[in-house]
Amino acid sequence: MAGAQTDCKVCQCSFRWRINSGKLHLFLRLRCILKQRFVLWLLKGVGRLPLGMARALGACVGWLLYKTNSRAARVTKVNLALCFPAMPQPERDQLARKSLIETGRTGAEIPVLWQRKESWLRQHALEYEGIEYIRRSREAGKGIIMLTPHLGNWELLPCILTLHGKITVLYQPPKDNALEDYIASARRRSQVALAPTNRRGVAMLIKALKAGEMVGILPDQVPDSGNGGVEALFFGEPAMTMTLVHNLMRRTDCEVLMCYALRVAGGFKVVVTPCEGGINEPDLIVGATALNKTVQSSIEKAPAQYQWEYKRFKGRKQGEPY
Repeated sequence: MAGAQTDCKVCQCSFRWRINSGKLHLFLRLRCILKQRFVLWLLKGVGRLPLGMARALGACVGWLLYKTNSRAARVTKVNLALCFPAMPQPERDQLARKSLIETGRTGAEIPVLWQRKESWLRQHALEYEGIEYIRRSREAGKGIIMLTPHLGNWELLPCILTLHGKITVLYQPPKDNALEDYIASARRRSQVALAPTNRRGVAMLIKALKAGEMVGILPDQVPDSGNGGVEALFFGEPAMTMTLVHNLMRRTDCEVLMCYALRVAGGFKVVVTPCEGGINEPDLIVGATALNKTVQSSIEKAPAQYQWEYKRFKGRKQGEPY
């Protein structure tokens, strides 16, 4: 019998099944439910661990990812070879191992941060650098785009930034409905609003910036094909780069700052820096290049804490390296 495409009502995934094959359909739905519940159980379980124990667990997972030459390890090695071609191979291998260990730590920390109170999060922001840049922009009455790349642990930042005013954070909801509810409830704290990655979300960002508020954007995410992206150099390599930041600046006359939270013993160090010159230029390529250079400068301060296992060079015209 002919096959038919359908969407699972549980997690919105798509699968192919045969018409009138009710048992298979039921099995696939049950599988989705069990997978969903296991992921939630795992996140909530890790979230109850002390920070140090979660970091140790994550480090073990990252080490295993490296030793087993996992997909994450292979992508990490490709990215490091592209971005640090002059680095000796043994040194690059060592950086890949350290990066995967730090990525594991980030993954284990995130549910811990989601399940802690705001007071706990702020107590574990042990060091600050460059906070005066936020104060100056706030005093000028301008909205601020806070660029928060996949460096250190970005999940800490909204709670810290709300000390300086309301912030709207752009995020992509997961396909799993139950997981989305869990993540959204964890991220919605006082003075934090969530904006989905669609037109309604962009409208929320514009409204917040015009009101003199802050918005948080992950600037190193690869935009969908044909949807607000241009190629610009990142560590000397062409990379699809979002134009959202450029468009928001043009429409709201806002400030743009880089912000990240590095992992230190017992907590985090929050760093705020100005962006590279040219980020507010009218030319899209010039602005996108300055955006990538700002991200690059931040990564160079702690390269092991960047999420190199992300396919940053996908979707480019010359072809993907993965």
